[in-house]
Amino acid sequence: MINTVIFDMDGLLIDSEPLWGLAMREVFASVGVELTPELTSHTTGLRTKEVVSYWHNYFKWNAKSAEQVTEEIIENVTAHILRNGQAMEGLSYILEFFRQHNFKTGLASSSPMRLIDAVLDHLHIREAFHAVISAEFEPHGKPHPAVYLACAQELNSSPLECLAFEDSVTGMIAAKAARMKVVVVPEPHKRNDKRFGLADLQLDSLLDFNEQYLTQL
Repeated sequence: MINTVIFDMDGLLIDSEPLWGLAMREVFASVGVELTPELTSHTTGLRTKEVVSYWHNYFKWNAKSAEQVTEEIIENVTAHILRNGQAMEGLSYILEFFRQHNFKTGLASSSPMRLIDAVLDHLHIREAFHAVISAEFEPHGKPHPAVYLACAQELNSSPLECLAFEDSVTGMIAAKAARMKVVVVPEPHKRNDKRFGLADLQLDSLLDFNEQYLTQL
């Protein structure tokens, strides 16, 4: 029986994906690399250091180290989120829905912990979560299931008792690999991606989730 819910963060709870794209483009420009919004979407759901490694292997810049670029992106996106980050539609509703159902609630994000902390405080939702796990401290990031398995363990839940909410294909694969039920809420321009057929349920908004869907899952 499902008694635990685990949420992704970026693009699901906070509208940060455009801000990640902006931050990456600004920092990559400083090493002579021009990333279009289409290119930045290729690495959605990966850890920051994996994103930088991916593009460093492709563009092979020498102006700054990969570690320096990673650090600058994290600092940049944190600043953008604290200035302009907005909660996704239905955030308060979905957290209250599972609170009323007495679910154990976790967060499993690819973002570094300092950014997660900034978002939780910015949105005033820290108390909604019983466990907060960053893939920063796992041996592998999404689509590997490590961060989801670590969150379930922290919550003292079997993965088979967990329902995961994701917005990306990478995150969905991670949660499914952990043997969890998965609800995806993709960005509007990605909703027709056939890979989301792997999910147990696809919605347009967190507001669309209801008692009937929970029973079906």
